[in-house]
Amino acid sequence: MSGNEPPGEADAAVSRLSSGMRDIARLDDYRLDDYRPDDHRSRPEGNPDAPSAVPPRDASERKPTPAPEPLWREALGERLRAHRTDRGETLTQTADRAGVSPQYLSEMERGLKEPSSEMIAAVAGALGLSLLDLVGDVARHLVASTGRATSSAPQLLATAA
Repeated sequence: MSGNEPPGEADAAVSRLSSGMRDIARLDDYRLDDYRPDDHRSRPEGNPDAPSAVPPRDASERKPTPAPEPLWREALGERLRAHRTDRGETLTQTADRAGVSPQYLSEMERGLKEPSSEMIAAVAGALGLSLLDLVGDVARHLVASTGRATSSAPQLLATAA
């Protein structure tokens, strides 16, 4: 609307906009996972732009979504921080022994960095752990937190034990 329309056209444009906003508000009641392809109910007669008449699914019909697995860097960081705090050390103390900056170690612990195997080994060594000990610990905590093991997890856990 440019403001130059005759009064009747401006009112009609406002009415169309209001109608469109009501349609959008009704769409908030529906979810994408509520769509059922086998439900062929049509849209209201004469209005192809109206929302579908498919009601939301009952919660009992929805499949539970499994929790996503944590990212490796997040799981690793959680275990690094746990080992460091169990030893009663500060970031600076552990970082100095590992040869990394405290900021970098903090980012590793928060799962923000994807560290190289050399960095992981250096920090593990600074915490008095072998790389195998650390990886086994991360694997055990992943299995415990997700409740599911991968096909290689039992072999890894047996090796680390």
